[in-house]
Formats: sequence, C-alpha cells, structure tokens
Amino acid sequence: MGCSSPSRTIAERYRPGVARLVGINHVALEVGDVDAALELYGRLFAFTLRGRAGRMAFVDMGDQFLALSEGRSQPPDGDRHFGLVVDDKQAVREAVEREGLRILPGRGLDFLDPWGNRFQVVDYRDIQFERPPGVKRKLGVEELQKSPAARAEIRDRGLD
Repeated sequence: MGCSSPSRTIAERYRPGVARLVGINHVALEVGDVDAALELYGRLFAFTLRGRAGRMAFVDMGDQFLALSEGRSQPPDGDRHFGLVVDDKQAVREAVEREGLRILPGRGLDFLDPWGNRFQVVDYRDIQFERPPGVKRKLGVEELQKSPAARAEIRDRGLD
C-alpha cells in the first residue's frame, strides 16, 4: 500500500511543500432518506444532531462529524468502508441485530445500512488514538481506559 516503515519518524517522512495528514474532519454518506437515516442511526448510536441544511444532516462526533446527504447514487459498498469508534461495540452489535441489518463476515463488526453504506465499528478502548480531554468530556467517555494492547500500540508508535 505504499506505507513507509513505522520506525521512520514524522520528520523523516515530511517533505517541504507537501502537506501532512493530521486527521479527518468528516465523512460524507449518501442515504436514500435523511430522516429515515437519522431515525435508524439514532437506534444504533447515541449522538447529537449538529445541524441540517436542505437535504443534508450533520451528526456530531466531538470534533468530527458525519455528513448525511440525501440521494444515494452508487451501488452498495463492497470493500469500501469507514470506521466508527464507539464506547460499547457490543451494544452496537445488539442494536444492529435488532434492526435486522446485515452483519458482514469477519472478525470485527462490519454491517451495511439500508443504503449500502458499510460501517466498521471499533471500540475506543482497542484503538491506538487518544482523544483530547475536552473532546472526551464532550463525548462523555472520560472513564474509558485503553486496553493493554492499545496502550502498547500507542507507546510503540511514540504517541504517549
């Protein structure tokens, strides 16, 4: 995939005149009906609606957001997906099952919404990024502790 060695430092990979990736501001999803999507996603996840504009809605995720746009124009996603981080992956699995959504085979929790968007759900405790205190407070996840494996990944990548 063209990834450089993890042992290289950011300074070694940085080239003047080339912008560095520093995060994701938002992910945009096409859905058949924004109101139906908000109702469904509200049964799967607890979230705050950031706002609406015309045929779009914006779901708040701390300092990031999902942009929902009405009008799906492509076939269901195959390998293309996006990952959402949650505080309780098992609760999402149970909600997805209650909704009768298709859970895809594999070791994680991937599912398709009715419009073919492929969600990959990961637990905050198991990933290598740490949210800043203000964002954790806004999201109500201050008490979540990283798993030993996630702490090791954070340490090994020099992110602690």
